[in-house]
Amino acid sequence: MSAAQERFDSASAESTATPADIRRWRQYLADERAEAAVYRDLASRRTGEEKEILLALAEAEARHEAHWRDLLGDQAGPPKRGAVRTRFLGFLARRFGSVFVLALAQRAEARSPYDSDVDATKTMAADERIHEEVVRGLAARGRQRLAGSFRAAVFGINDGLVSNLALVLGIGATGVPAATILFTGIAGLLAGALSMGAGEYVSVRSQRELLEASTPQATARTVLSHLDLAANELTLVYRAQGVAAEEAEAQAHEVLRTLTMATGPVSVAAPVQGADTAQGGLDPATDENEAIGTGWGAASSSFCFFASGAILPVLPYLFGLEGLAAILVASVLVGLALLATGAIVGLLSGGPPLRRALRQLLIGFAAAGVTYVLGLLFGTSLG
Repeated sequence: MSAAQERFDSASAESTATPADIRRWRQYLADERAEAAVYRDLASRRTGEEKEILLALAEAEARHEAHWRDLLGDQAGPPKRGAVRTRFLGFLARRFGSVFVLALAQRAEARSPYDSDVDATKTMAADERIHEEVVRGLAARGRQRLAGSFRAAVFGINDGLVSNLALVLGIGATGVPAATILFTGIAGLLAGALSMGAGEYVSVRSQRELLEASTPQATARTVLSHLDLAANELTLVYRAQGVAAEEAEAQAHEVLRTLTMATGPVSVAAPVQGADTAQGGLDPATDENEAIGTGWGAASSSFCFFASGAILPVLPYLFGLEGLAAILVASVLVGLALLATGAIVGLLSGGPPLRRALRQLLIGFAAAGVTYVLGLLFGTSLG
């Protein structure tokens, strides 16, 4: 479409626009400005490729902004504030710039109204869909970096909330004194936190050791120049790593042929298609180890988050509450915490936060409810 035709269409749209259209276009204009600002703020906290990608997204939002400005013409009016969720996203981007903000931005892109708005071009609607995937890819990098410790933290806090609430409610339902419930809850907190920390440390260390056992040894790289070219046992290395026989032979021959031209160490890791086989690739266990996290990091996260969750059911008894009042307060505190953790997991995973929050709440209360009923039954039978 020519520039003259675009100006004609813009002028025509402006002349036939209703007050509702003007208000909607002004809101779109404000939202595009705010979204572009979010991406620029995120870019200011990054370097290299991620910064370039975020700045490119900001430029795309600026193009969308220009579309609405052209439609509005003289009726654009003074700059309007973006939607509340977009401004909140900008606030987070300026102060944190974390994967949490990227996850929120991903959901914001997914809610674009351009697919059903006749005044938005098909190109703009397509842009928003692609932006969602771009942000998803950026967020995935951050999710991978925090996956190990975050998994341990989420598991720890939910286990602490549910298990200690179940313990406190079950013991409380038997009718024992409040002091007994308090000390039982504290014992459950310490026992669970120590068990979680130790378990996570052993689990993560074991997984890392398994990956390290599968990682090619660096010393193997130094002997490649002495291999028998006729026997070419490097082929066996690639075949053992799952490469087809003919392809493994071709890759091994290429590595040995270019060995003298290589500027860096030759890796015996299976080459990636399209990569420089003389230079080798990334350590195949690097990404996995990064995603798993460290043993101490997982252990400390599990201990601290289990303890922070397990302390909530005990708080009413620490402050002197007893009986039904203590049970209700403990249940409310744990319920709010379950809703919060479920919503956070939903946001970071790109899923619906409300649904994840309610799922966490229902699972937690179901488990605690079973122990409470058992406590009532045992209390009745003992009485």
